[in-house]
Amino acid sequence: MADKAINKVIFGGTTLIDLTADTVTESDVQSGVTFHKADGTTATGTSTFDADTSDATATVAEVLLSKTFYKGGNKLTGTMPNRGAASGTISTLDGSYTIQNGYHDGSGVVTIDSTEQAKLVAENIREGVTVLGVTGTMSGSEDVSAQSKTVTPTKTQQTVIPDSPTYNYLTQVIVNAIPYVETENAAGGLTAAIG
Repeated sequence: MADKAINKVIFGGTTLIDLTADTVTESDVQSGVTFHKADGTTATGTSTFDADTSDATATVAEVLLSKTFYKGGNKLTGTMPNRGAASGTISTLDGSYTIQNGYHDGSGVVTIDSTEQAKLVAENIREGVTVLGVTGTMSGSEDVSAQSKTVTPTKTQQTVIPDSPTYNYLTQVIVNAIPYVETENAAGGLTAAIG
C-alpha cells in the first residue's frame, strides 16, 4: 500500500478531499503545470492551448496576411492583404475609386485630381453657383468686347459678324433703309434707282 497515492481524505466523518471522480487528464492541463489525477498521483499538463477556440468565428480572409490565430483547436494563417495607406484620385465627373478588400491603416485618402482641382476656382464658375464648396464669381461678361455694326442691304446675301480679333460679339446690327432715289427722265417720267 505504500506505493499508492491518497486520493480521498475523510476527517471526523467529513470528506475533506475527494479526487476519485475527477476526469482531468494531462492534455486538459496547461503544459508544465502539475496536478493530481483521480488516483491521487501527480501529473504534468501537456496542453499548449490556453483557450477554448471551438466557438471562434474568424476566417483566414478576415485575419491579416501571415498573422496566425487559433480556431477549433487549429492554428491558422490569415490571408487578408495589408493595403496600408491606400490612396487614389478622381479626375472625371462620373469617376470613382474602387476600395480594394483588405486591411487599411486609416491614413489613406481619395481626392480630386490636382489638375481638376486647379480648375475649381471662383472665376471659372458662374456667379451664384457653388461647386464643391467654391462659389462662382464669373458674371459671363469677362473678356467680352462688344461691337455695334451698321449695314446696308445689297442684292447679295450678307453675313454680319464682329470684327475679329478686336470684337467677339455684336450688341446690335442696324440695317439702313434700302437706298431709293427718284429722278426725272427725258421721256417726262421718273426713274427710280433702288440700291
